[in-house]
Amino acid sequence: MITFLGQCVENFITAVKYTLKGNVRLKSVVSQVASIGFDSLGICMAIVFIASCVIALQVANQFLMSGGESYIGGFLAVALIREIAPGFVALALAARAGTAICATAANMQVTDQIDAIDVLKVDSVGYYFAPRIIAGAISVFCIVLLAELIGILGGAVVSYFSIGLHPVRYLNSVWLMLVMKDVWVSLLKGVIFGAIVALVCSTVGYNTRGGAKNVGESTTKSAILCTVYILVADLIIGILFYMNP
Repeated sequence: MITFLGQCVENFITAVKYTLKGNVRLKSVVSQVASIGFDSLGICMAIVFIASCVIALQVANQFLMSGGESYIGGFLAVALIREIAPGFVALALAARAGTAICATAANMQVTDQIDAIDVLKVDSVGYYFAPRIIAGAISVFCIVLLAELIGILGGAVVSYFSIGLHPVRYLNSVWLMLVMKDVWVSLLKGVIFGAIVALVCSTVGYNTRGGAKNVGESTTKSAILCTVYILVADLIIGILFYMNP
């Protein structure tokens, strides 16, 4: 695990240097944003929307019995923006787009395409990693922002139909309890999580050796490692920004 983390850091530094030299083409980044973000948008939105609806449904009656139904919107918004939206989006994107990134890199490695790139005097790490890391960060940032809006609206719909909470009261509690710090930290998580997904999956694929069987094993490994690294990053960010509010 420590060795793999070191490889990820080394590959990230190489990708940053490759980017700063101006070698990353905008067309490549846009193509990866479409592949990583747009193709994963539907499943990410669905997961966050359903999760928000379920949470609102579970807590609505308890808040109503205690006379705190006016706080449902604020409670859901804080939970959604701080943890649910960035976490669920990153995990869904890792399962959908991250595994595809890993499989592509692994297939290129076992078919000697990476060696061919190196023979052409092109930095294969920068060439493959940089556009995907940038695209991953942009994609998760944008999806998290949309997911937060969809999740809050989903909670409002469920609260209205389950306990008759008026949307104005719901949104008013969201406005009162939510602070801009939560939004910015959430979006920061989106950028970091997106970069982690692309970096980890690319590194696993890049390290693959063997044949088709090894490609499948690497794909599974990348999904597991992404989950671990995302949760660890989430914990670290939480400690940095919320340990001493």
